[in-house]
Amino acid sequence: MEFQFMLLILLPTLLGIYSSFKALLSFLNWTWTAFFRRPKDLRRRYGSWAIVTGATDGIGKAASFELASRGLNLLLLGRNLSKLQLVTKEIHHNYFAIDIKTLVIDFSKDSGSEIVRKVREVIKGLDVGVLINNAGVSHKYASFVHEVESGVVESIVRVNIEGVMWVTKAVVPLMMERRRGAVVNIGSASASC
Repeated sequence: MEFQFMLLILLPTLLGIYSSFKALLSFLNWTWTAFFRRPKDLRRRYGSWAIVTGATDGIGKAASFELASRGLNLLLLGRNLSKLQLVTKEIHHNYFAIDIKTLVIDFSKDSGSEIVRKVREVIKGLDVGVLINNAGVSHKYASFVHEVESGVVESIVRVNIEGVMWVTKAVVPLMMERRRGAVVNIGSASASC
């Protein structure tokens, strides 16, 4: 009887100590990662060039600035040449040592083979290590799918799904050849908020 009583007291105590220790280690790991760890050298780990689709506004523009701050050269993709030139000028103002190329592509209008051809033509000879697929469109307001016009649905699918696939198809073979690289696909409804 005494053994069972000791077991009933000892087991929950040990479980509590283990849980507290695990939570403390998790907190210390987060603190180290968030405040003290040196940032990863993306150039060395992945490659010296990054591609950002939808780079002229919002998340894509912010990602472009972040990648430039880490020393990566940029290939910015967008459908508006004047906006691409403006973003390029802004990035060069802050990070003058960065090489930046731009490519005008409209995923809703260009064919898949055209997208692949254009991207491969520009990245030929570049050490592309990061691809951020950020370009996207959405309906102007929340609605049921059966209420959205067919042309809008086609545009959404072409930009948000097909565009991502065609750019990835153009870039990934080079990453596989070098055995390194990262592809980040971003989806957001923030453009309509």
